[in-house]
Amino acid sequence: QVQLVESGGGSVQAGGSLRLSCAAFGYTYSTYYMGMGWFRQAPGKEREGVATINSDGSTKYADSVKGRFTISKDNAKTILYLQMNGLKPEDTAMYYCAASHLTIATMSPTGYNYWGQGTQVTVSS
Repeated sequence: QVQLVESGGGSVQAGGSLRLSCAAFGYTYSTYYMGMGWFRQAPGKEREGVATINSDGSTKYADSVKGRFTISKDNAKTILYLQMNGLKPEDTAMYYCAASHLTIATMSPTGYNYWGQGTQVTVSS
């Protein structure tokens, strides 16, 4: 089992930055081989993929965040990060990290085995 705990959310003004962290606990050695991702869900909307990282370090981003967000993983510390720059009000949502038994991550939330509890990001105009 792997437990995921997010942190780093908060309230910022448009144009600001935040860095989200997702710490893995439990059988953390396995996270090295896992595809991982960041997702978000705004009120009344479906959960959507924001950024993913495969076990080999390759990444993928939603079009809406390309050039503004960066996903990275510290394998030694088993922490997943999401650096968010140039935040916009439409980025406001609950952000979740997730881990998959597969080495290749998917932008679909159905492909994940473990989820964190979420961290709220609010961007004001």
